[in-house]
Formats: sequence, structure tokens, C-alpha cells
Amino acid sequence: MKHRGLFLLQLGFTLLVCLFMIVPVLMSVLAGLTENYFIGLESGLTTRWVVEVWHLYADTILLSIKLALACLVCTLVLGVPAAYSLLKSPRRWAHTIEELLLMPVAIPGLATALALLLAYGQFRGLRESWLLMLIGHVLFTLPFMIRSVLSVMRTIDIPRLEEAAASLGAGFWRRFFTVIVPNCTGGILAGALMVITLSIGEFNITWMLHTPLNKTLPVGLADSYASMRLEIGSAYTLIFLAMIMPLLILVQWLGNLPHRKPRSRASAPVTATESH
Repeated sequence: MKHRGLFLLQLGFTLLVCLFMIVPVLMSVLAGLTENYFIGLESGLTTRWVVEVWHLYADTILLSIKLALACLVCTLVLGVPAAYSLLKSPRRWAHTIEELLLMPVAIPGLATALALLLAYGQFRGLRESWLLMLIGHVLFTLPFMIRSVLSVMRTIDIPRLEEAAASLGAGFWRRFFTVIVPNCTGGILAGALMVITLSIGEFNITWMLHTPLNKTLPVGLADSYASMRLEIGSAYTLIFLAMIMPLLILVQWLGNLPHRKPRSRASAPVTATESH
């Protein structure tokens, strides 16, 4: 009874924390689907605010998707070889480089954006396009891709796999693309989904680097709350959640995937033994 009471107490506390976090989100979503938020549900439900947001801010949503996909390509091209290089580097140098790569994550996004403006702001074509925002997003998300891939590389004994492939006559590039990359698929997928979600939701760097013609979804969300009706801003939040939540769930599922595979493999011999 004592353990059951403790369990119920912990469960109740957990539910209270979840409600504390979820209720504001649900209220924001409800505001985006309500005819008049100040009257409440009595005014009726509607999707016209969502439609209006799409008409007003569709370009920001499309730019966010384009920026996230471009950021993903850049982090894949840079991150996977960088993770492999860190794996091959002496441990002391590898740790130093990893700490340096985390600097854009550790310092405020506004400081990173200001540094980019000081370094590249004089290039007018770059400043007026969305490419400067892309550079900022790559700096911010690249460490997550490298860490995700590197952690997988350290668990699957890459040197032994490379040695086996080399003994069969495979050159470096063939080993890299047919042995190393396929064995790191889980880490690459988890890193890719993390990069996309972080890029779509990134605000600080983007707010500093955006122009009136190049607004992303989070910047448009801030503008809508500042200058539009509350229902418009809430409908914008609803669209944002509809884009982000499936990706976050997928990231969580991929993160648990390595823990599921060993169990299924371990249970296979047992099943075979029982069948005999």
C-alpha cells in the first residue's frame, strides 16, 4: 500500500506538470479555431483564421520549409564527414574541436547573428537574400548533426568495419559510402530530423538576419501576435504546431529505435529454442 501511494503521488505530480505545460498550448490552439476568443466557445468554431493566416503568411511558411531543407543538405554534407574526422582524430583534439563546434549553441543567437552581420553584412547580395539566414541556421544546427552521427560511429566499431572492407580491396571512398554511411543511418536520420525541427523553429538568429522580404515562420508568428488579432496569432501557432509536432514525435521514435533492436535480436534465439 505504501508503494502504491507513492506511485499515485508521483503520477499525480507528473500529470499536474503535464497539464501546466499543455493547457496554455491547448488554449492557444482553441483561440485559433474560435470565432471570437473573448466570447469563447459560444461564438462558435471556425477555420477562417487558419485560412486567413495562409493567405497572409504563406510565403513565410514556404521559406521556412525551403530554409530547413537547405540547412539539412548543408549539415549532411558537412556533418557526416566532420563526425568521421573527429572519430579518427586523437581524443584530445577531438574533444577540443567538439567544444568549439558547440560555441554557436552556447552563446545567444543574437550574438551569433550580430557576428555574421559584422562578417558578411557588407555583401549586399548575401544580406538581402535568405542565404545569410541559412549560414546562421547551419552554424546553429551543425553540432547536433555531428554529435548524433558521432555517437553512432563510436558504438558500432567503425575501425573494425573499415579494416574488413579494406581487406576485401575497397578503397576509401567506397568504404565511406558503402560501409560507414549505411551503418550510421540511424544517427543520420535522428540528426536530420533534429536539424529540420530546430531550423523551422529557430527565432533569435533569424529575427536578427531577416529582411522585410525574407521572413520565416517564427518571425511571422511574432509579427502576427504583435500586429494582428489574437485569433490570427493563435491560428498561426496552430499551423506551426502542425508542422513541428510530427517531426518531434518522429525524432523521439528514432531515438528509441536503437534500444528496440537489441531486444528483438536477443529474443530471436529464445524463440527458436522454445520452438524446438
